[in-house]
Amino acid sequence: MAVVKTLNTDISDAQFEQISALVKNLAGINLHDGKKELVKARLAKRCRQLKLQNLDQYISLVKNDKTGQELISMLDALSTNLTFFFRESQHFTFLRDTVLPKIVKRGDRQLRIWSAGCSSGEEPYSISMLLNESIQSIGNWDVRILATDLSTRVLAIACSGEYSQQRFKETPRQLVSRYFEVVREERPAIFKAKPEIRDLIHFARLNLMEDWPMKGPFDVIFCRNVMIYFDKPTQSRLINRYYDLLADGGYLFLGHSESLTGTKHTFKYVQPATYMK
Repeated sequence: MAVVKTLNTDISDAQFEQISALVKNLAGINLHDGKKELVKARLAKRCRQLKLQNLDQYISLVKNDKTGQELISMLDALSTNLTFFFRESQHFTFLRDTVLPKIVKRGDRQLRIWSAGCSSGEEPYSISMLLNESIQSIGNWDVRILATDLSTRVLAIACSGEYSQQRFKETPRQLVSRYFEVVREERPAIFKAKPEIRDLIHFARLNLMEDWPMKGPFDVIFCRNVMIYFDKPTQSRLINRYYDLLADGGYLFLGHSESLTGTKHTFKYVQPATYMK
């Protein structure tokens, strides 16, 4: 009788430390002890996909993969990317009522926005909808929204522009009908972004810990619910890099569970999770 090899899903402290070190070195992300069970569950699933028997085999695979692709796959597996359109709506209200009127008044008809950590794309598409609604004759403007993320998995979703109905829970119905087309009617219905909003966005993979190819300046940077994964020194470095890329008077939006308290920076506080250069 053949012996059936079963997957050992246990994760030792030493294995968790090795995985945490790999993730920290690549992406600057801190996996504290509270994430141990999540790491165990997500990587056990990855081991099953690769037909490996234990995490030691998986860690060895990651370390010896010269292409770096399995390291990216590991980060994809460990990432939690659940979001929806117009999440944390106060930022979009501030963008519409305060930021955009200043930019329109400037008169140069140019606008640059970066969605850093864009996840599956709901944030940049929300920004694009807002710009289409708020700027008259937007077709005569030079508008670019850069949307980046570390995860190739969520970027693939963002590039497809296809979303299930539950992602629109905070989106006015008229905006859904105006900027999305139904590609599947049976529940859960699937909607696809129309060119009016898709064409303003450029999606790209970017590791925030590495060199950035873009030079700026940006009028607005969204970096929401990303900082919570980094330690304070990493946060400080990242915030100062954002500062350098912003135009004078430009704005930085963080997630509402984040702030720059205890972080060395030169931004001016505007309101919770909103800062100005």
